[in-house]
Amino acid sequence: MEKAGVVYTKGILMAGIAVVMAVLTLPAYAQDPTKWEGDIKTIEQRNDCVAGKNVNFFTGSSSIAKWTDVSTYFPEYTVVNYAFGGSQFSDLLYYIDRVVGSCKPAKIFIYEGDNDLSAGETPENILAEARLVRDFLAKKLPKTPVVFISAKPSPSRWKLKESYLKLNDGLKKLSKKTKYTEFVDVWTPMLDKDGQVMKNIFLEDNLHMNAEGYTIWQGVLKPYLVR
Repeated sequence: MEKAGVVYTKGILMAGIAVVMAVLTLPAYAQDPTKWEGDIKTIEQRNDCVAGKNVNFFTGSSSIAKWTDVSTYFPEYTVVNYAFGGSQFSDLLYYIDRVVGSCKPAKIFIYEGDNDLSAGETPENILAEARLVRDFLAKKLPKTPVVFISAKPSPSRWKLKESYLKLNDGLKKLSKKTKYTEFVDVWTPMLDKDGQVMKNIFLEDNLHMNAEGYTIWQGVLKPYLVR
């Protein structure tokens, strides 16, 4: 009979092989993930994922990376931000093991897909990458809950609304059928009473959020955090 540690190591190895194979077959329009090597090395040098505390681990693209004061929005929780701005699901897939590193968080929050759609990737391909990320985390950190944060609406990308809705629906369905996985809808709370994206919650680029936008996220995400 194999020891539990051996089985666990084999599980990680197989998950790692799956990630490598996925990276080798990334679609042509996926950006070169090695552009983030410097950001990942910086992440690897951090030591704020404190053992013994229920750490809420955030990662993903710029909507998280630019939320530099995220911990002040949730003062009663332990929150760390390991996002690297401008990334796509394919980038997170490429670096997922190094991003999480030796951290053993109580919960992992992921925001990706926004840049992917803007770059021309299909919702179907993005969802396939999301599944691989989730599968890897299931092997590396069994029973650790993962929360997929929906893609947000923004004035600059409103023309892609239907693709965003399709991606969000897919992430929701993936979460429902996957153990220890949840989906948080930030799309709907960012719309006005007429179903249009709010204009006053963004910076001048009409893509990234200001404090008012993050306050909306604060209210939506807080029930999902763990103490």
